[in-house]
Amino acid sequence: MGETRKGEYGFDAPYVPLGYAVGGTVLVVGGVFLGVLGLVLVGIVLLLCAGVFLHATRRGKFQIWENALDELKLEPDARVLDLGCGRGAVLLAAAQRLGAGGRAVGIDLWRTVDQSGNALETTRRNAVAEGVADRVELHTGDLTELPFADGSFDVVVSSLAIHNIDAEIGRTTAIREAVRVLAPGGRIVFVDLRIAAEYVDVLGERGMTDIVDRDEGVNGWWSGPWMPTRRVTARKPAARRL
Repeated sequence: MGETRKGEYGFDAPYVPLGYAVGGTVLVVGGVFLGVLGLVLVGIVLLLCAGVFLHATRRGKFQIWENALDELKLEPDARVLDLGCGRGAVLLAAAQRLGAGGRAVGIDLWRTVDQSGNALETTRRNAVAEGVADRVELHTGDLTELPFADGSFDVVVSSLAIHNIDAEIGRTTAIREAVRVLAPGGRIVFVDLRIAAEYVDVLGERGMTDIVDRDEGVNGWWSGPWMPTRRVTARKPAARRL
C-alpha cells in the first residue's frame, strides 16, 4: 500500500474538499478586497479544512489500512470480502497479502458521489496495475442483501462505505449481512466515520466477540477532529465441537 501504490484511487466525497477550497478562496479574496479580517480568517479555516480532508483521502486512510491489514496477519489462502470496495484501495492491498489460493472479493454499487471515478472497470484496471487480478473478484450489489452464502469469508472489511447507507435500519442490515457471510472464527474490520459507534451495538447483538472501537487520530480527520475516523474490529465465535 503506502507509496508503492500503482493504481488510481481517486478522492472520497470529492465535492466536500472542493467546496471547502472554493468557499475558502472566495472568502479570503473577498475579505482582502473589502478589508474584513473576519472573512479572511474564516476563509483560511476553510482552506485548512480542505487540506486536512485531502490528507485523509490521499494518505491518511491508506496508513490506517496498512496498520489494520498488518494486524490481521492474513493467511495466504484467506477469503476476504470488501463491502463497498470502491476503486479497490483496501481490496487490492488485502489481495497483495494473499497467496495464489486466496481470494479478495469486492462488492459495490459504484456511485461516483461517494468516490470520484468509482466504477467496476476502474477497479479492475487497478487490480491489473497492482498485479493481483488473478485473485480478485468484483460484484455489483447492495450491502444490505449480499449475494453470498453463509460463512463464505474468513475476513470481512469495509472502508468508509456503510455510513453512506442513509437509514439506520439499512446500516444495521448491512452489518448483520457481514456477520452472516463471515465464517466461524472469522474477523471483521470496519473503518468508518464517528457513526461507527452504532456498529458496535449491532455486532454485540449478533454474538460477535473481541469487539474493539478505536479512534484513528489525525490520519482519519475528514476536515478536522470533529469528523474523526474510527476502526471497529470483532471476531465471530468459532463453531462449537459436538
